Amino acid sequence: MPIAKGSTKVQPLADRVLIKPAPKEEVTKSGIVLPDTAKEKPQEGDIVAAGPGKLDEKGTRIPLEVKVGDRVIYAKYAGTEIKVDDEEYIILRESDILATKGK
Repeated sequence: MPIAKGSTKVQPLADRVLIKPAPKEEVTKSGIVLPDTAKEKPQEGDIVAAGPGKLDEKGTRIPLEVKVGDRVIYAKYAGTEIKVDDEEYIILRESDILATKGK
């Protein structure tokens, strides 16, 4: 699948997806500003590129259940963080995605 919004030059392979993590809230509901060291890693983001799918034992391509533009929730320590053109992304396998989320 092509990369959405022309954002990167990275194309995931097989059953991997490229995710742009959603920004985390920097202020709590009570108004306390959180420093970078206190913030948790985001577990939610938007898919900006997706691989073509995994091959089964017979060589048949199994398409991904998610697509470019989906907002997803993924496992906390899943994937590999990369930086492309000063933007941070995460590459992970489709199996590390826990759910899709409406925008």
